[in-house]
Amino acid sequence: MNQPLLRILAAACALAAGGAYAGDDVRCGNSIVNADMTPAEILQKCGEPTSKQVTTEDVRAANAGGGTRKIGTTHTEVWTYDRGSGAFSLVVTIVDDKVKSIVSQP
Repeated sequence: MNQPLLRILAAACALAAGGAYAGDDVRCGNSIVNADMTPAEILQKCGEPTSKQVTTEDVRAANAGGGTRKIGTTHTEVWTYDRGSGAFSLVVTIVDDKVKSIVSQP
């Protein structure tokens, strides 16, 4: 399994285990951010992430004959902010330029 996919799966698992969902506030330095914000607003409040994984994947749909065809692409970014010792990392998942989740994870 490739590294970006593992990061996306880790973010999804963190969401399932508990974390910040749309509307939940999370501290980022001296600012508060949440998944209702735009990526630009998060960058303004938190700065550049410590690491950034970017993936682009095909979106496929079923054909009448049983196969599939490409109908577009989806662009996913996973931003990780290292918040220092004693604090969980902040992981922001963005799909097609919309913030989908913000979670704190060990």
